[in-house]
Amino acid sequence: QVQLVESGGGLVQAGGSLRLSCVASGRAFSDYAVGWFRQAPGKEREFVGKISWAGGSTDYADSVKGRFTISRDNAKKTVYLQMNSLHPEDTAVYSCAARREYYSGTHPEQYDYWGQGTQVTVSS
Repeated sequence: QVQLVESGGGLVQAGGSLRLSCVASGRAFSDYAVGWFRQAPGKEREFVGKISWAGGSTDYADSVKGRFTISRDNAKKTVYLQMNSLHPEDTAVYSCAARREYYSGTHPEQYDYWGQGTQVTVSS
């Protein structure tokens, strides 16, 4: 079992950058695939990107491809979401999620453990 805590959110102008962190506690974090999701007010939670347990495989939603990058440092039990060229429509609560397998999917129900989320607000 893992517990996840996100940080790094905040207010940024359009075109700016933020790096979110997802820090895990518990053992064997390197056994877990991790996904990032976001939820804007009045909208459903949507997939942002995912990374395999060793970091060798990643995938992104089309809306963020080329702008966002996911990486991980298993020694630090941390997964990062680097967000560049931010748009106002990227405004949402961003959450990381984990499942104990090599590489998980793009749907929230494919993950077992969730952080509390961190707010990202992009002003125009």
